Formats: sequence, structure tokens, C-alpha cells
Amino acid sequence: MRYDTVIIGGGLAGLAAGISLQKEGRSCAIVSTGQNALHFFSGTFESIQEPDQRILDLFNGAGIHVHYKKGVRLMPLGSFRESGLSLEDVSLFPTPKIGRKVLIVNFTGYHDFFSAFLAEGLEKQGMECRIRFLNLPEFANFSAMRSVQIARKMDIAWEKVVQEVRLLIKDEDTVVLPQVFGLRETAVVSRIRQGIPAQVVFAGTMPPSVPGIRTQMQLKQRFEVLGGTYLMGDRVLKAHVHDGVVHSIVTKNLDQHYLEADSFILATGGFFSKGLKSNPFQVSEPIFGLDVEYALDRNQWYNPSFAADQPYMAYGVKTDAQLKALRQGESLKNLYAIGSILGQSHPELGSGAGLAIRSAFAAADDILSTPSV
Repeated sequence: MRYDTVIIGGGLAGLAAGISLQKEGRSCAIVSTGQNALHFFSGTFESIQEPDQRILDLFNGAGIHVHYKKGVRLMPLGSFRESGLSLEDVSLFPTPKIGRKVLIVNFTGYHDFFSAFLAEGLEKQGMECRIRFLNLPEFANFSAMRSVQIARKMDIAWEKVVQEVRLLIKDEDTVVLPQVFGLRETAVVSRIRQGIPAQVVFAGTMPPSVPGIRTQMQLKQRFEVLGGTYLMGDRVLKAHVHDGVVHSIVTKNLDQHYLEADSFILATGGFFSKGLKSNPFQVSEPIFGLDVEYALDRNQWYNPSFAADQPYMAYGVKTDAQLKALRQGESLKNLYAIGSILGQSHPELGSGAGLAIRSAFAAADDILSTPSV
């Protein structure tokens, strides 16, 4: 099986690269193990503020509605963080205050939305809060209340939530709901806001992230509509590399059917996604055996303070200026590394989602500068 480019990793970075290449007529395959960082997505694209037109085109083309204004956004425990480019689910505020009186609404039995901690955090900043729970018959047969299960029901039953919330409101000017709406019906978020006679704010929950899963599905659909091949639930077992060139990869599901390409992109993420692995002696990249930037003294990998920045989160594979990955100090001629597997080796590209998108664009542009064979 041969493509112009094979991308390993189906998260934000891999999809952004794949969409960019498919739009220019390059055939791409994405190999995805399944879960990725978008499943833990807050709804805000870190390190992107005022987006350029190319970033907006990426999201608009996939039907993803984003917005930005300078200020702050609400975090799940009632604190605030600097705003960034965000999905429409995420409300942005000029100051750390979402309202005067706040009604926080949760679902009975749903423990992944911390309404008490949220209220405590808001009250510390001068807001008056009241918590109420909805007991809906749609959830009666759930063995466990998880965000995606609730979201599937809410695509159908969201109007009942609106009706119940309208009855609960007294003199509150703001209603906070868990971020469990609009999994497949993207208009549900705006319909809820229109139906409730108060400002509606959606606050984050424990993973999996409903807005994140929706974003991943929309980008995947866009990639496939453009003609891309998305190999879900597969993983790369080994790569064939000769004379500094990657010729093919072998995956678990395709067995002896190699994936060949002119270029390859590694977008497997950091430690969480198993793009990087470690043992007591070293940090490594498991597919190609790439060079990794990390401290040789293991005691320098971590900070004993749990709340502090952890040094190991900055570790990543080494690349040249074009993001071509290094192995034994030499650039592999047709292998690019993008996204969080880079760690903090390219601060000019930002961090988080900003790093994912900007590095994806950079790799795609370099590939497009080379004529397709």
C-alpha cells in the first residue's frame, strides 16, 4: 500500500498535517491507535490567541466554530486561566468573574463534574453560588455515569434539560452546566444558550472530553472527505529505514502489507500517548529509535513538588530546523516529527495545541516544497 505521505498518530497534529496535504492533492494515510490528547481537551487551543487565516481555514473547513477575545476562561475547579482560541462551548470573560449570582447544575450520580469545588472557587472570588442536581429518567439504566454516555443522550434530550433549568432559576444571572453537550449534534450548545434566560457557561469535566472527541471526529471527517485514509485502532510495529531514508512501516492490523510513502510524519505524542517511553535509565522513542533530548541524571526528570512544572514534560525527540527527526545525530531525510513529541525543543512554535498545529503546517509545507514522485 503506497501513499505520498504516511502519518503516524491521529490526534490534532496528525490530522492538521493530513488535511493540509490532502488539500494540495497529496495522498495520505493516518495510522491511529485510537485515543489521543484531544480526548483530554479543555476546549481551548493553548498558545494560540489571535489566529491567522490558515488556522481559521483549518477549523472552518471541518465545521468547527472557534472564537477568541482577550481575557480569561473558567477552569473546572473555579479558577481562571488566560484565554486562548477556543471552541464555541468555552465562554471567555474580560475579568475573572462570570456573574453576580451563579446557579451550578449537575446530574444526579455524575461524579466527574466537581460542582462543590467549582462553587467554592467562584465564591472565593466574590460570586454567590447555588448548586442543584437534575434527576433525569434517561439516565436510569446507566451502570456508570460518564461524559460520553451522558452526551449521547443529551443530543436527543437537551430540551428537557433546558426546561428543568428554567424551573430551577431564581434570581441567578448565570447558569453553569457540565461540558457534556453537542457530541454529534453541534448545534445543541447554542440551542441550550438560547433556551435558558440567563448566561450559560459550560465548565470542564473529567475525561473523556466531549468537545475534544467532537473536534477529533470533525477533523477526521474533513480528512476523509478530502480523500485521506484513516486507519483507526492500529499501531506501528516497526519501520524499515535504509541509508537515512524511511521506506515503509509495518502495522499490527495490516500484518505483512507494508505502508510505503515518499515521506513520513511522526505525531505520536509524548509519554501519555506512548510516543515516548522511559525506564530507570533513559527516555526513548520506540518506533524509529530517534534521538531524544533529556537529562542523563534521572533525579532531574521530576520536581518533588506535585504542583510544580515537571521537567520530563519538556523532553522530546531531536530534529533539525525543518523538523526532520534525528537518529544517531543525523537527520532522517523523509521523516518529520510534529506535535507534543517535540517537547519544548521548538519554543517558537508554542506549546500544546499551538505546537501541534504550527509544527503540522511547517512539516506539510516542507513536504509540499518537494515535488511528488
